[in-house]
Amino acid sequence: MDTTTAMVGGLVLALFGGVLLLWCAAEVRLRLWVRRRGVPAVATVMAEDDVHGQLDSAPLLSFSVPLSAGGTGVCGIAGLVVARPRGHTPLRRPDRFAPGASVRICYDPQCPSRVVLAAGEVGRAAVADLLWSTLGAGCLAAGAGLLASVGG
Repeated sequence: MDTTTAMVGGLVLALFGGVLLLWCAAEVRLRLWVRRRGVPAVATVMAEDDVHGQLDSAPLLSFSVPLSAGGTGVCGIAGLVVARPRGHTPLRRPDRFAPGASVRICYDPQCPSRVVLAAGEVGRAAVADLLWSTLGAGCLAAGAGLLASVGG
């Protein structure tokens, strides 16, 4: 392989893997924080009119937030909140998320649109997190290997 190609490929793989690992760590940390310190609530799965929304594996949820829970700033909303939960990435939407179903959630009181499914509602979140982290680590290792082969 050409030295320039190996160097560029190694840099791209290492950068992609590093960013993916950082994103995975930040997302897992955010979801755990919202589950531990967030406000528990019950949301209703909404029917979607948009074709692209129907293809999304994360259900569209609707829930009420007390007026005192709304903070200030961009996320400072109160009343009825419509949002998708973070971290829900199966290939197809499970049947238990049919329109009209009730789902236990936790939301960030400072930003009620930041929603995660409650611990009992999450199926295989750890498996998906491990898959994405392994992909990031593999890309980072492959990129480092290519860069090491150019330097050696």
